Amino acid sequence: MIKNRTNKNTTKKTIKEEDGKSAVLAKIAAMPEPYRSMGERLHAIIKASAPVLLPKTWYGLPAYAKDGKIVCFLRGPQVFKERYMTLGFSDQVNLDERDMWPTAFALKELTPAEEARIIALVQKAVS
Repeated sequence: MIKNRTNKNTTKKTIKEEDGKSAVLAKIAAMPEPYRSMGERLHAIIKASAPVLLPKTWYGLPAYAKDGKIVCFLRGPQVFKERYMTLGFSDQVNLDERDMWPTAFALKELTPAEEARIIALVQKAVS
């Protein structure tokens, strides 16, 4: 009898993806307001603009990976007692521009303009 390894591997992958999503959503849920709402919105923006990204925790932070490599992460203000949420990008992504470029962005509020910029950054990062 030939065993179907694809189904078993697919099931393991699906379980791992769901575990990552659950862990990320739990980290976001633990953030104080208004950062919790901002984190929930960022999660939705990231997943909608780059469905290939898989949620996972990275050094205890909500993060999103492609092919096992971190693309971006969220850092709530409670981590370093900052007064803002941070959206950061790893050095593995396609955001390089000239000799200097930002790798993290402080977010005090999410307006439609910031959301559009985040969508563009995430899409560029995974391209």
